Amino acid sequence: MESGAQRNAVIDTKLDIVPIDLKKVGLQEGFLKDEVAVVTGSASNVGLGYARAIAAAGGKVVITDINEAAGKEAERVINAENGADCALFVQCDVTSESDVKNLAKKAFGKFGKVDILINNAMNKALNGAIWSSPVSDLEKSFAIAARGTFLTIKEFLPNMLERGHGTILYSSTQFHYAPPMIGGGIYCAGKAAATSITMSLANEVNGTGVHVFCLAPAGVAREGKPTPAPAPVIPLPEPAEKPKRMGMPGFEGAVPPEACAVAMLYCLANAEKLHGSGILVSEALTAMDYPYPVPETVNRSGGARKLSQMELTLALCNMGPGFTG
Repeated sequence: MESGAQRNAVIDTKLDIVPIDLKKVGLQEGFLKDEVAVVTGSASNVGLGYARAIAAAGGKVVITDINEAAGKEAERVINAENGADCALFVQCDVTSESDVKNLAKKAFGKFGKVDILINNAMNKALNGAIWSSPVSDLEKSFAIAARGTFLTIKEFLPNMLERGHGTILYSSTQFHYAPPMIGGGIYCAGKAAATSITMSLANEVNGTGVHVFCLAPAGVAREGKPTPAPAPVIPLPEPAEKPKRMGMPGFEGAVPPEACAVAMLYCLANAEKLHGSGILVSEALTAMDYPYPVPETVNRSGGARKLSQMELTLALCNMGPGFTG
């Protein structure tokens, strides 16, 4: 196993990453020792952050992504940061039942078990407005998010139930309506369906030792690298003044993938408390006293608040014009 200093060194890679420092956020190195995680969509952005953070916390991680080149590089980087055989890449299209079965076969073959399943795979290009998007985009959104979540649960949950131990986290979204963005309905339709599947599963596994919940990120991206813009829809009047850049609480702009990743670690450490609910990334970061670069924009009045099952099921339907909290 690499030392903390080695792990925090900058690895020479084409991947868009920065070091993850657990000590800075009060997390103990090694608290996921002997745990094995599968993270879908983990060759880039927030999924890669999740995979790297799990390895930094002492866990083993199976990287899964449709992008073979990026996935292999993610495996190389994580092993360079944390020691050989810490990470395994398995190319996988989560919409394919045979691919997911192969993923499970290789994960169990390499590590013997899976303790943590993080469903994160999605295509952010599927973010057009409802009335201008082809039906094929909606089908892809449901296939990646909802079908992918369903298939991975079917493969990895049974072993968790047999052992009475496991965590299943769905990486949801807060993006149904985010001014000045037009679009996102197609993207969020699949996310909403997967969130509902996850909440139903939480009820089904109550009292089994398997904890199921959602983490809701929002704007997660490297500064200066925005997510894909939605397709043009209808002409809009020019605003009276240029809109201010949207910044996430505590940050100048988007939440860096590594920050969202340490919020995910906080959730894993509190999985039993979060079972059957969810939490916003900003509330998880605040609860762990994250050193925000722009702390004056953070609302610290209420502390971390779990989202109820009803809120999680309906939240993606309610974030329309006028939504403020």
